[in-house]
Amino acid sequence: MRVSRLMLVTLRDVPADAEIASHQLLLRGGYIRRIGSGIYAYLPLMWRVLRKISAIVQEEMNATGALETLLPQLQPAELWERSGRWQGYTAGEGIMFHLKDRQGREVGLGPTHEEVVTTLAGELLRSYRQLPVTLYQIQTKFRDEIRPRFGLMRGREFIMKDAYSFHTDEEDLRRCYEEMDLAYRRIFERCGLEAVAVEADSGAIGGAASQEFMVTADAGEDLILTSEDGSYAANLEKAVSIPSEATPLPPGEAVVLNTPGQKTIEALCKAQGLQPQQVVKVIALLARMESGAQRPVLVCLRGDQQLNDVKLSNALTNDQQDGVLDITPISEEQIANQGLEAWPFGALGPDLADSCLQGSKSWVPAFLRFADPTALELERFVCGANVADQHRWGSRWEELDCAPKTVDLRNAQAGDHCLQAPDQTLIARRGIEVGHIFQLGRKYSSAMEATFTTADGDQEAFWMGCYGIGVSRLAQAAVEQHHDKAGICWPLAIAPFQAVIVVANMQDETQKQLGERLYQDLLSSGVDALLDDRSERAGVKFKDADLIGIPWRVVVGRDAAEGQVELVDRASQETQRLPHAEALQILQGAISGKTTRTVVST
Repeated sequence: MRVSRLMLVTLRDVPADAEIASHQLLLRGGYIRRIGSGIYAYLPLMWRVLRKISAIVQEEMNATGALETLLPQLQPAELWERSGRWQGYTAGEGIMFHLKDRQGREVGLGPTHEEVVTTLAGELLRSYRQLPVTLYQIQTKFRDEIRPRFGLMRGREFIMKDAYSFHTDEEDLRRCYEEMDLAYRRIFERCGLEAVAVEADSGAIGGAASQEFMVTADAGEDLILTSEDGSYAANLEKAVSIPSEATPLPPGEAVVLNTPGQKTIEALCKAQGLQPQQVVKVIALLARMESGAQRPVLVCLRGDQQLNDVKLSNALTNDQQDGVLDITPISEEQIANQGLEAWPFGALGPDLADSCLQGSKSWVPAFLRFADPTALELERFVCGANVADQHRWGSRWEELDCAPKTVDLRNAQAGDHCLQAPDQTLIARRGIEVGHIFQLGRKYSSAMEATFTTADGDQEAFWMGCYGIGVSRLAQAAVEQHHDKAGICWPLAIAPFQAVIVVANMQDETQKQLGERLYQDLLSSGVDALLDDRSERAGVKFKDADLIGIPWRVVVGRDAAEGQVELVDRASQETQRLPHAEALQILQGAISGKTTRTVVST
């Protein structure tokens, strides 16, 4: 390919809406172009990257025995209603684009395909003799993101590989899950990425177990907590830890404190000479359930701990056997709209009475009460008195008229001790999620009555797994992990081209001819080469070469008459001045050595 025919348009200035380096560089390098909020065109350079990533994914998926397919992007609402997810994906999180066709039938643009593939399995896989089966596809997906940002990291349209496996029993599912784990590790290694496998929450997908693969990067949206030796790793939603020990209250009789204006933990502690871990904070929340119920919730945490919304959502789902659409703090305005008397916000206690909900217009008139172990383990503590501007000092749980359920609801924190290895402390890192694998169990097959005939002639629901990789997100994550001040430094395996030949002066016939010969020699030897044949200044070409990040650069300049060229390694900027034949030999050896597929023993 010649640059003159590539439709390459690079930008010198950083686009105003690009916040992180990878987004900026992909826009500046002519890889992507914004069409609308969260919607991008993949330009020719980017499409080459995506095709190379997809090829690696296909090779590794095929090596596991998975079968490639292509499923419809438009999905009937009836399938999602059967699985119980339509309400959550449209009215709850609202991440599914959905519409009505001209016959009034509701359909959605698929963010995922569990419902479709489970329906197909139920119709096509009738006997245990046909199992196990894994189907996968690489396809455009859609999410109605409220705040699209960071380019391809959080877009409304994206390319994803999703696979779904079907099994006769749980043991076979676990075997496939482990095989996919190894395949994912090979994929990310071949793509030149440092990826960390972490324990994760299953979220809206559901299932018994799941694991995310994170590309470590300072710009990552996810927080990862790992032990010092790397034996434990989990994202913040899932992480558990041993919290720091609380300092007990000094001896003394229980008293009521006047605390005017002390509505936050910080203000209360500063005014009363307390430490946050001596306080039980009470958070009032409203949970909207898939059943339509609106459930007031009281959560108790130790004052130095933060609420983990995902853990709370899971606790509510398990307790009520009802999906959670959203959880939001209860406000004074909401209380007034419900026709209730004002609550003493800033002084709520664990024993806030259900009577304060009586007469509510639409809320269930009883609190669901949960407490984190860090709060329940306090023998004596300070908490709100359920009276404005008053707190209780020296309270005990056995003296309070409440019985909250014990659930881990806190965020693990950096510096906490690792639960699995108490001699290790947790370290925080940022990460970009590029893959997620799940053991779904029978969640979807049972709900959708997708069954097979066992060896004994019985009908049983499939055991299922699902396995996703964000192909377009992976491409940008690679840039986030591999760039410098001058531009992108693509890993060789996924670079749009492996080498670029830069002819410094196309008006010089000697340089032009040598550049053309090197270009043809590289193509003949199987190197994916790009020739910069533009009539631009040499400085412009060098800056563009650095910006777009081709791994190897051959510069044909003023020493062309002597048969000399410069060979530049983009990542290290190491430059060698060599005879062109020697440079060609070194380049071919480096590329062939790095692109040979390595088979990893499992």
